[in-house]
Amino acid sequence: MYSMIQNRFKAPVTAFITPSCRFLLKIGITANWLTFIGALGSSVSALYFFSSGDFFLGTILVSLFALSDLFDGTMARLSERGTTKWGALIDSTLDRATDAAIYAGIIAYAISDGDRNLALLSLLALITGALIPYIRAKAESLGIACSVGIAERAERLIIILTATGLYGLGVDLSLVAGLLLINFLGIITIAQRLLVVARS
Repeated sequence: MYSMIQNRFKAPVTAFITPSCRFLLKIGITANWLTFIGALGSSVSALYFFSSGDFFLGTILVSLFALSDLFDGTMARLSERGTTKWGALIDSTLDRATDAAIYAGIIAYAISDGDRNLALLSLLALITGALIPYIRAKAESLGIACSVGIAERAERLIIILTATGLYGLGVDLSLVAGLLLINFLGIITIAQRLLVVARS
């Protein structure tokens, strides 16, 4: 993921986490295993806690497991094998699974609560969140660079976890507002990527 946020803070964050990454590699934890553990923990936490309405604790756990995304890329670069196509595929695939689990948990909660609008907003966010990386992958398979966009995964993840956390603290409008913002930015990002491909 090379989003606006990551590009801006990549160098200082990498310098900060490098000692921890070296330690994890030294004790035998690989980048792929860390990616898998983070994705599994985030997905299970989102599905269980969000669907049951415990949004604050769910947000804390999902956020903690999601931190694996900060480490796995650096660990891959520091390892003897370096970055691999397999590792990139695993990382991208599990990112999609984690995102789907977050919205699936919200949809399950909305259905049990009888909130049709919340369920529809979450479903739309799930769809746009799947289309954004798909367009990039398809464009790159055609030889077209397509990493543009106002809201890539990092931005969307920050928005939805902020919304779920505030909702868990009793800010009732935060979840709908967060989903509306994600859908708005997601549609713009889809349009930006399609325009890049069309121009190419």
